[in-house]
Formats: sequence, structure tokens, C-alpha cells
Amino acid sequence: MRTNERLHRWRLLAVTAVMALVLAACTADDGASPGDGNGDGASAGDGGGEIVMVSSQLVPTAEQELMNNEILANFEGEVEFVGLDAGPFNDQIQAQEQAGEGEISLIGGLDGEFSSFGADGLLMDLSDVAEDLADLGINETYLEFGKLGTDQQLYIPWMQATYVMAARTEALEYLPDGADVNDLTWEQLTEWGANIEAETGERRLGFPAGEDGLLHRFFQGYSYPAFTGGVNTTFTSPEAVEMWNWLADTWEYVNPASTTYGFMQEPLQSGEVWVAWDHTARLIQALETMPDEIIAFPVPSGPEGKAYMPVVAGLGVPTTSANPEGAKDLIRYLLSPETQAATLSAVSFFPVIESDLPDVGPGLQAEIDAVEAQLNAADALPAYLPVGLGDQGGAYSQVFRDVFQGVVLDGGDPATILEEQLPNLQAVFEASGAPCWPPDPESDGACQAQ
Repeated sequence: MRTNERLHRWRLLAVTAVMALVLAACTADDGASPGDGNGDGASAGDGGGEIVMVSSQLVPTAEQELMNNEILANFEGEVEFVGLDAGPFNDQIQAQEQAGEGEISLIGGLDGEFSSFGADGLLMDLSDVAEDLADLGINETYLEFGKLGTDQQLYIPWMQATYVMAARTEALEYLPDGADVNDLTWEQLTEWGANIEAETGERRLGFPAGEDGLLHRFFQGYSYPAFTGGVNTTFTSPEAVEMWNWLADTWEYVNPASTTYGFMQEPLQSGEVWVAWDHTARLIQALETMPDEIIAFPVPSGPEGKAYMPVVAGLGVPTTSANPEGAKDLIRYLLSPETQAATLSAVSFFPVIESDLPDVGPGLQAEIDAVEAQLNAADALPAYLPVGLGDQGGAYSQVFRDVFQGVVLDGGDPATILEEQLPNLQAVFEASGAPCWPPDPESDGACQAQ
């Protein structure tokens, strides 16, 4: 099970680790063609027959189609890729383990999800696969995290992403006086939205606040740490109240259709929204199809810094795997330079290997530049995905969505609503036993929300 010491190594190591890998995506390699073969240090073998891969990543239908039709196109075996939301994903893995057998051969998930599976003894040792892939230069920090505090390689890093801002170029003339789009504050974002509304009569800021949107990650990785320096241990703090008041004020300039948006690329392309925040994979289509009209830029800073959330996904083989050797073959394929390049191009998830990759399009280059600016910022503040919540992950995110509903959409008093939701947040930690994760300070046992 992940230890507190391991948790807090993220704060020191992650900026350097992500930076090196993002920069690798910019390097040209004229001899590589995405998905057309195996890279040095990896062997896809004979494909290993039929493989069912279940993943909490690449869940939207469009991403699943890209996974099946492009990323997996040159794998020699037969793969059924199934993307599931966090709750059903966790339930499927647990149910197969309880039954002692099942159809799932390979798991794709987040570091925090694997922490729970590892603690329950659900993962096979993949040290042999890690040795096979040694020449690819998989980031050592991520490999260490994949051991989950043990001497075994319980998952192999697969891909990584984060969240950035995007804007249509016509919005730039409404920036606050003296503001730099590459070095904004969240307060300046509000002023930007107000300027647009005052001059055009339209509310053009946008957030993915729909049922399929990732707005909960905005609170967990961006607004909370940027305003309070923490997340769970600052949940009801005066700084948190200030943050919610800021968001409520800002929402006056947010397109009201945001409560229906799952991906921000579509409203950016249509012009319904001029300025937006979202996951890199959910902005890439707009940036690639309209590179002269839509730009990417780093997230703004708050009083405590430029908070951002790295997203690291991995690959694991359950102890009840229906085809463990085929699953290992598929891991080798997904980690090959060609497939990492195909993943980057298809779904805008960045590589976890140090390898030359093909030239990228202008939209993807724009995302790379925005990510680099976030990582290089003097006030950069990494805020990590939830760790160790297991089947409580959905309940955890729902707490933040409920506060958003009560404060921003219903106009409630943030201090009151936060105090009402605090027991629900603590119940998640008591049920899961999850410790605090950065940027919150380490905890002895279950995190104590405050």
C-alpha cells in the first residue's frame, strides 16, 4: 500500500519527471510512423490471442473508437477495449477477483486506482515486463510509483496528461489592461469574462460542468490548491470560502450552457465559448482543426500558486487475468515508441518514455507549449489525483459537485454549505482509509478533512 513518504515524493519529483517527457514529444524522428511496428526494447510478440482490456481512461465513445481503430490497429492479437467510469470500473475488477476468474486480462487506470487494487492483492508482479521495456527509458519516478511501496512492479506507466486553458483569438482583444495570457491570475480571468460580456452582451467563458464533464477535477486540482494551498485539509477554510465566492462571481460571465458541456472543444469550435478550461484530450480537436483561431495557454495562478493536476495512467494485470501472457504482450505494444506516438496523436495523452517521436501538428504543439509553461512557472503547484479511495472515488467527487450546485448554481452561502458537506467528505476517508495526498500535508492514517 502506498506510504505517506511515497506520496510526498510527488511534490519534489513530479515537475522534473513530467517536464522531461513532455519535451520528448516535441522531438522529430523521421524514421518513425505511429503504430507500424515495435520499438527498441519492446516486443509485441504474437499478440497473445484474445484480450479483454478494461480501462477507466479513454472512456468517451470517441476516445474508445480511436483506441480500437488507431492505437490498437497494428496489434497482432484480438483486443476488446472497454472504457468504464470509475465506479463500474472498480466494481468489475473487484467482482472478478471475488469470483476467482473472469474475462478481464488487462487493466488501464490511474495511479490512485491501482493503489487500492494493490492494497487488496489484486495485481500480478510485472517486473519481467519492466525488464523487457528497460531500453525505452520509462520514467524512473513513475516506475517506482508503479511498485506501490513494494518490491514488485504492480503496474507499468502507460500515458499522462493534464489540463490547460484554450481561447478563441477574438477573445484576446478583451483581456484586462496589462494582462499576459500566458501569466494570468484567476481574478483576471473573471475580469476577462466581464469585459467580453460588457462589450458583446454574451457570456463566453466556459467550463465542462455537464454530467460527463470533468469539473470536479477543476476543484480538486486547480481552484482549491490555487486559493488555499490544499484541498481536503483546507476544505472549509476562509480561503476556500473566498474561492467559492470568486467562482460564484465568475459564473455571471460563464455561458449558462456550461452545465451541459462534457467536452469544451465543441463549444470552442462553434463559438458558443471563447475561453475555456479542460483536459488536454478534450481540447485537442478544436486546437488541431482551428490552429489559427484557437490557442492554448497555461492555467491562471491563485494566491497560493499556479496549481495544476498531472494525470498518470498505468497498465496492470489482475491476478485473475484470463490471458496474462497476452496482456503482457499488449503492454509491450502500448509502450513501444510507435504506439506511444499514436496515442499522443490520437487522444492527446503524452508519452511516459524517453524516445524520439514524430513531428506533431500545430494544435498538439500548442498544448505541449502550454503544459511546458505550467511546469516551468515559478509558482507551479502540483496537486495530485485522489489516491487510495477505491470505490469511494465517485462519492469523493460528488462532494465537490454538490458544493458547486449549492453555492454557484443555487446561490447558497459557501461557509454554510461547506460545513454541511464536511461530514460527507470525511465519511469518504473513513470508508476508504485513504491518507492525504499532496498538496495537503501527510496524515497518519485516514485523511482528516477540515
